[in-house]
Amino acid sequence: MENLKKELLEAQVGKVLENEPLANHTTMKIGGPADLLIIPKDVDAVKHIMDEVKKHRADWTVIGRGSNLLVLDKGIRGVVLKLGAGLDHLVINDQEITVGGGYSVVRLATSLSKQGLSGLEFAAGIPGSIGGAVYMNAGAHGSDISRILVKARILFEDGSIEWLTNEEMKFSYRTSVLQKERPGIVLEAVFQLKQDDREKITKKMQQNKDYRKETQPYNRPCAGSIFRNPLPEYAGQLVEKANLKGYQIGGARISDMHGNFIVNAGGATAQDVLDLIQYIQTKIKEDYNVDMHTEVEIIGEASE
Repeated sequence: MENLKKELLEAQVGKVLENEPLANHTTMKIGGPADLLIIPKDVDAVKHIMDEVKKHRADWTVIGRGSNLLVLDKGIRGVVLKLGAGLDHLVINDQEITVGGGYSVVRLATSLSKQGLSGLEFAAGIPGSIGGAVYMNAGAHGSDISRILVKARILFEDGSIEWLTNEEMKFSYRTSVLQKERPGIVLEAVFQLKQDDREKITKKMQQNKDYRKETQPYNRPCAGSIFRNPLPEYAGQLVEKANLKGYQIGGARISDMHGNFIVNAGGATAQDVLDLIQYIQTKIKEDYNVDMHTEVEIIGEASE
């Protein structure tokens, strides 16, 4: 790892941090250290980093803005790539846009609304990056990324870069081909939008933002929705029916506002969150015979 770090520093690929606590890089403010955390300065730097990672046979993980993510207490071995400032380009060509994987989803939705471009209103208030949103087919308010994506530029484990079409991404509910079948990094995405009335778009976005503020605890450290909705049921409603809102293990607490959110009430560990997730799963299975599957991505090494 020391040789890898030295070569990456010499190559000036961006910011390289050793033993960096990932609690500093997740919206839940939880997570042990990364052996090496790298914030690439641009797309070429990502390619170079991956070439070095492959040469040194190091493990690698990618994060964006740290939402929808629970990093375990012992952290992550190998290299963690954080896509952000170096991959936040935006090109608007009529109703088609090309945007970097590190671009903020909220910032993009706001920028497009000012241009009178419709299609991303559902994402108003969704924390996270475009790369993460494409990776997990993020959605809300009856829409999702699959409705607007034309193609995505992906860097795969073997160092190859390909454009995958919407069809090739194999989108389904909060899922894409990148999660298991073909692991890779979303470098940029192309979206097809529609021209519409700016006032109408802005109003719809504000409604979505207001709904989130009123019903979800984004003013507290959290990772977003913990469970996938076990349709036709809704995860938050099941938790509420089971009288679990406000239930707490260690520093992890089920939000009083929304049953599908776990907040860091202060000093929470990843193990606290895992224990609370398991408790919810067991209780809902016992009471309603429904299996609850996590939507939040859980990565890293657990404490023994």
